[in-house]
Amino acid sequence: MKIGLTLKRLGLCLAFTCALSFGAQAQQSELVPFQTMQDSEGWDAVGRLDIRGKGFCTAALIRERLILTAAHCLYDTDGTRIDPGRFEFRAGLRDGRAEAERSISRTIPHPAYSFKEDATAAPAVALDIAVLELNHPIRMTRVRPYQIAPRPLAGDEVRVVSYGRGRSDAPSMQESCRVIGHDLGVIVMTCDVEYGSSGSPVFMVVNGETRIASVVSAMAQLDGERVALGTSLAGPLSDLLSHYATLGPARVNGTQRFLGGGQRNDTGAKFIRP
Repeated sequence: MKIGLTLKRLGLCLAFTCALSFGAQAQQSELVPFQTMQDSEGWDAVGRLDIRGKGFCTAALIRERLILTAAHCLYDTDGTRIDPGRFEFRAGLRDGRAEAERSISRTIPHPAYSFKEDATAAPAVALDIAVLELNHPIRMTRVRPYQIAPRPLAGDEVRVVSYGRGRSDAPSMQESCRVIGHDLGVIVMTCDVEYGSSGSPVFMVVNGETRIASVVSAMAQLDGERVALGTSLAGPLSDLLSHYATLGPARVNGTQRFLGGGQRNDTGAKFIRP
């Protein structure tokens, strides 16, 4: 079932879910934390994406050298792009120990994404994805890249693995939540998300294989109930990866030039709206 209304007409009050600090008070949720190595088996390619001086998001490995997260995690509140050197990906982080830790060579948001801190328009959420290039590939048995699933449909059962405010030391899983609709490339789900859950992979099972079906962009209110909003990956992710393929190798020990809207930003100080 398609929602058939814009997000504004749905009354969704968006609040981007990048964590503001590690020390925020815990919030009640239905998520179940991974307390042991056995609990997290199969999920270690989900990690905490630390952002020095800002907080953290959640990300997942989709290639040996690429992680997928929400594009708005790449920006400070004033709209400037965060330097890649401030990011660190900690795969499978649990109680201070990660299966793998990598710094970031460069960050690539969807080429048509436009950052707006108070965005409520569907196009912003629909393109709210980014890939980050790791400085070294992750090649480990426990940390294997996830494949991408087709777009989930209303009624499909999905699950979310995420870090969040009050549970930053270990990932948690909501084993079962549902897609309740989609509109203009935005997936609306009953999943429980919290500050820090931005970029969290939304999984579904396809032919017996767990794949990423969406990426958490925001939390919202719908008819008084909290819902999660995610990006429909099929088209946007293909466009993003095609864009990434045109960039060539990252500079070694160099600075990143930020691209957007078909223009070059030589200062790296502000993003350009497409």
